[in-house]
Amino acid sequence: MASKIRVLIADDSALMRREIKRIIESDPELEVIAVTRNGKEALEKTIELQPDVVALDINMPVMDGLTALQMIMMQAPTPVVMISSLTQKGALITYEALELGAIDFIGKPDGTISLNIHRVADDIRFKIKAAAKSNRRRLRYQPKRASRTLPASRTRTSSRSLEQFDKLVVIGQSTGGPGTIMDILPFLPENFEAPILIVQHMPGTFTPSFAERLDKHSNIHVKEAEGGDIIRPGWGYLAPGDFHMTIASRGLGNQGFIIRISKTPSNTLHMPSVDVTMNSVAKYLGNRAIGVLLTGMGDDGADAMVKIRQAGGRTIAESEETAVVFGMPKEAIRRGGAEFVLPSHQIAQKIIELVRS
Repeated sequence: MASKIRVLIADDSALMRREIKRIIESDPELEVIAVTRNGKEALEKTIELQPDVVALDINMPVMDGLTALQMIMMQAPTPVVMISSLTQKGALITYEALELGAIDFIGKPDGTISLNIHRVADDIRFKIKAAAKSNRRRLRYQPKRASRTLPASRTRTSSRSLEQFDKLVVIGQSTGGPGTIMDILPFLPENFEAPILIVQHMPGTFTPSFAERLDKHSNIHVKEAEGGDIIRPGWGYLAPGDFHMTIASRGLGNQGFIIRISKTPSNTLHMPSVDVTMNSVAKYLGNRAIGVLLTGMGDDGADAMVKIRQAGGRTIAESEETAVVFGMPKEAIRRGGAEFVLPSHQIAQKIIELVRS
């Protein structure tokens, strides 16, 4: 019998500690080995007990979650899943945590003390299991990224029509994706000749801030996608949380496309779904599509990568070397959907080559 995944919980609320423990231990594959009330206790117990995963609250006394996260990554590198309120402020702090080395996050539905924490019970169990399978070599203290010095104006000088492009890039990612894409997007040039569609498994409360953060650190423009957006080269479109993102023709020939946002199909494991977006791109663009599948648990996007390749498009899967969770890219490789398998720090250059080839 396989050993259980050992979890340490840190939360200053007795109610939250009790409810999160109950949710975790309802799964026979998980066990809680300790509950702590603040970041200092969490750090001490992590060093002492060496859990497989730490479920870490952000707002705590004595030592807050961000400080505890940094200390854990420096003194006892362990997969950490942050527990954050579903608020604008919570979203910004969560991204800081992801940049500091956290594997993933879970949003509390009702703020710091959530009486409806059971609504995200499946999410808690799923993300703890994903974190337990994460690449330990990627666990490290990561100093906060400095903002890139971007041009005062990011207006392209190309003489082509604003809506014309030869290739379109679609990137899918899940657990570990917010950090991994920072190895890619900031290294694409200001005059990048293709649009980029980005699908990250993330709730809707977080995607507006995530899009702003990507835009801040990129040479290209990045926005949360909206229905009816005209797809333009040099722009990145992030799928809004809790919706699928697809493309559709504007009726102006192959050069004109817009974004569609919907909740159909409703039976997918994730919303947004990488498969849904990539399948749409494969349908409309075929050999003009470039599919990129990054870190994540499960197989979302793997079948669609195969379809893009069968349609004559090009495909890249992140290698096990850098993937935080080698699930989604591994399945794409296994099913024959990956033409290139590369570490995250080599993917931007390959994308540039494929767009310009």
